[in-house]
Amino acid sequence: MKLVDRQHDRETLTRLIKAFPVVAILGPRQCGKTTLARMLNANHYFDLENPRDAARLDQPQLALEDLTGLIVIDEIQRAPELFPLMRYLVDQKKNRKFVILGSASRALIRQSSESLAGRIAYHYLGGFRLQDVNSENMKKLWIRGGLPRSFLAKSYGESQLWRTHYITTFLERDIPQLGITVPARTLRRFWLMLSHYHGQILNYSELARSFGISDMTVRNYCDILEGTFMVRILQPWYVNIGKRLVKSPKLYIRDSGLFHTLLSIEKLDQLYSSPRLGASWEGFALDCVSRAVGKEDGELYFWHTHGGAELDLFWQQGGQNWGVEFKHEDAPRMTRSMQTSIQDLQLAKLWVVYPGKSSYSLAENVRVLPLAEVGFVWNYE
Repeated sequence: MKLVDRQHDRETLTRLIKAFPVVAILGPRQCGKTTLARMLNANHYFDLENPRDAARLDQPQLALEDLTGLIVIDEIQRAPELFPLMRYLVDQKKNRKFVILGSASRALIRQSSESLAGRIAYHYLGGFRLQDVNSENMKKLWIRGGLPRSFLAKSYGESQLWRTHYITTFLERDIPQLGITVPARTLRRFWLMLSHYHGQILNYSELARSFGISDMTVRNYCDILEGTFMVRILQPWYVNIGKRLVKSPKLYIRDSGLFHTLLSIEKLDQLYSSPRLGASWEGFALDCVSRAVGKEDGELYFWHTHGGAELDLFWQQGGQNWGVEFKHEDAPRMTRSMQTSIQDLQLAKLWVVYPGKSSYSLAENVRVLPLAEVGFVWNYE
């Protein structure tokens, strides 16, 4: 399989390793964490899915305390008892650093932050970025998603087959290994149902009634899928501006390829004829933009009033408010909703991101941008 140079992630990791004694690479299964970590030329590498490496760490202090240089521990969620030991080791020796890899975000962050507060930095690694595969491959990245084996498959059929098996493995193997006891069949049905909420306001009560379970169970299932990087739950931004605002979150399937698999969409022509085309573009472009501007989920929001005005993506940077609208149109135009969001949110900039190739202004501080230009423009704003 062809090796894609993930320059942005390599450079970010290099900076973090210089600044922190412990760096965690977090992301879904098969997103390339191990491949990226092996590019770091570590002095010592432990993979806790390898029985031999796991046996070496049966007595972790004896195995680790004499090691120096860069130490990589893969699948760290299998051995959370290592976190207190790592704190002791990095405090004892200054010439020793750790890079840890994990696939369970919330649990891993909670466990590590308690033991390694002030000593650890986190880097989220999703699938390939648009910058990794070049803008001419944007449609391929959109339909297949960014998981390396899906994107690099020889054909659309092979890519779809891999994603189908990926979902099965995630549900039947990965979820139980995280100590989650939800039956795979139940979680699969729930995930399929969630795919129809992609890009929409998430109504827990409505979903609970449709699935025949309690609100709390729905929230628990959503937490599982969010915590394992399968879905993104985008929170609303609301301030007291005298308008009735939507205060429920929106949901997206993180990887566009997995979203298309859940909808049984294999090729672009099927996607273009699907009623979910706009929602698919919104989720894909939102993921690309959020990574291009370097914002984590907790820093990103959407805005929606009960009167119908809305903004797909909102964040704050440098004391200013930024907004993005996603449009799958040939030539987006200014709308009343955009004007309302600019006024009510006091936006310094509003981008309208679309799949075209030309950039043009709609009004002062309102610009239509091709998706491929977002990272470039952001670096020069």
